[in-house]
Amino acid sequence: MESEERPTKMRKLEHDAEVEDAPLVDAPTNAVPETKETTPADEQSPADNNTEQSNDTPKGAADGGDAAPKISKNQLKKQRRLEKWEAGREDRKVKRREKLKAKRGRKREEWAQNHPSEDDDATNGTGKAKLQKTQPPKYPEGKQLPITFLFDCDFDDLMFEPELKSLGVQITRSYSDNRKSHFHAHMAVSSFGGKLQERFDGILAKQYTSWKNIQFFSEDFVHVAEKAKGWMQGESGGVIAGALDQGTNSNDTEEGEVVYLTSDSDVILDRLKPNSTYIIGGLVDKNRHKGICYKRAMDRGIKTAKLPIGEFLQMKSRQVLATNHVIEIMLKWMECGDWGKAFMDVIPRRKGGVLKSELEEEAQDDEEVVATGDDLDGDAQDEKSSQVDDGGKGPEDILAASKKPEYEAPPLAKGSAAEPNKSMFPVV
Repeated sequence: MESEERPTKMRKLEHDAEVEDAPLVDAPTNAVPETKETTPADEQSPADNNTEQSNDTPKGAADGGDAAPKISKNQLKKQRRLEKWEAGREDRKVKRREKLKAKRGRKREEWAQNHPSEDDDATNGTGKAKLQKTQPPKYPEGKQLPITFLFDCDFDDLMFEPELKSLGVQITRSYSDNRKSHFHAHMAVSSFGGKLQERFDGILAKQYTSWKNIQFFSEDFVHVAEKAKGWMQGESGGVIAGALDQGTNSNDTEEGEVVYLTSDSDVILDRLKPNSTYIIGGLVDKNRHKGICYKRAMDRGIKTAKLPIGEFLQMKSRQVLATNHVIEIMLKWMECGDWGKAFMDVIPRRKGGVLKSELEEEAQDDEEVVATGDDLDGDAQDEKSSQVDDGGKGPEDILAASKKPEYEAPPLAKGSAAEPNKSMFPVV
């Protein structure tokens, strides 16, 4: 029976100091160790043991004691997509060049097929068809006017990443609209730096450095507005033309003004003046920060004004517009001099803007229709009274009485042949 007793457990070497100091119990000499059947789970490779040990190690030890900042899954996906987009930039350039080259080749082939009888003069002796420039120039040759549109971009801390992207797109569209316009304005960007400059330098690959007639400054809008006075009165400042020439003197040295455009102002902007600077707040915040542009201008002693939207339009939504819409409206006004037409051409239809002049015309038309209807009712009453004077006869009776038969047969004579004699027939 003693041989069948279970032996005591062997002491572990990895125990703490307290376990090491504990007294040891000697196993019986004649004890037979119990054989234990091995299972596949017990047979574990050293590599698996090392894996478990590596998984059990704390994060602080693996990172050298400094835990890495946690990133959400969505942010990690966005970061990977951005890295993938940046890595494929050169490949996209190569593909664009190949597409452009193939397009030019197709045009040359089409020209050669449509002009088979042309001599070598048409191909310049090279065998390649010469493309005729039938399209108008891409951008019209507009006139430069002495007026400046200034973007105040000192709101990086108040916008989220998608809103910063939207602001960059709006500035780009504003530059494009000004370049394609018939009358060009000077453009400038103040407080250019921070996240906005990182986006223009990184993702947009510093394309703004080759833009014409626009300048970027790190100073605030007050300092840039003072600099604008110098370039508007210089040789390349421009000439007074278009709507700016209406109701103003032709003197190019006329002193302008500096106006911060904000919808919170009580002053309505009637017209644009030459040699003036109009500041637009570069803020895309979905109307979270109300009145911040107005307060910013008042603190620096700058005059404020708002576009006369309420004077010309009846809106179904708020009168806050994107920065590129404000620039495009002022460019349209410089061409036509009509705020109403400029608003209708630029403001999106989803805002439900309707010209007040059209509403007034519709109201006048409705009044005329009502007055015409009253006159028709009066004529009907006169006609009805005339029918009563005719003896109470209606129009149908009068029409029937006016009609007479064309021929009326005379009465038959008594005893004539046409009239049957009753004596001729026997009585039964």
